[in-house]
Order: sequence, then C-alpha cells, then structure tokens
Amino acid sequence: MSFYYAIYSSDLNHRARTVYMYLKDRADAKGCCWPAIKTIAANLGLSRSTVKRALRDLCQAGLLEKERRWRENGSYTSNFYRLLK
Repeated sequence: MSFYYAIYSSDLNHRARTVYMYLKDRADAKGCCWPAIKTIAANLGLSRSTVKRALRDLCQAGLLEKERRWRENGSYTSNFYRLLK
C-alpha cells in the first residue's frame, strides 16, 4: 500500500491515477511497457483523448517518460513508457 499511497495522496486527477496504475500493472521489473493508446482506452473504458491527457499529466508530474517508437519502414507504432516512480 505504501507505493500506491503516494499516488492516491497526490494532486493527480482520477484519469491520470487510473492510467498510471494500469501502466504499473503491465510494466516489467524495470518499469517499462508499451501498450497502445487504443489498447489502454479499451481496457479502461476511457476515450483515447482522455488517455492522452492522462499520459500528458503523468509526464508533467515527473512520473512517466514517453518515447515514440517507429517501425523500420518509418511508420509510427506504440509508445514506449518508462515509469519513473
């Protein structure tokens, strides 16, 4: 409970808390994961726009690092997320 207590007691809005816990649940031991925004939205029952806002909020709060990923042919694929706390 001590880890999540910092999230529960933070100034983050509910959408950012929800997305953070989703990413934390899917992250590997190094805190890395790469679900698509569409997948996060579908699994949480949120709109894609809401997930994007939550990810932006988490990055601004210093809890998440986001890196865009590209395929060899130059097309965009899912983001790479690294949880910082």
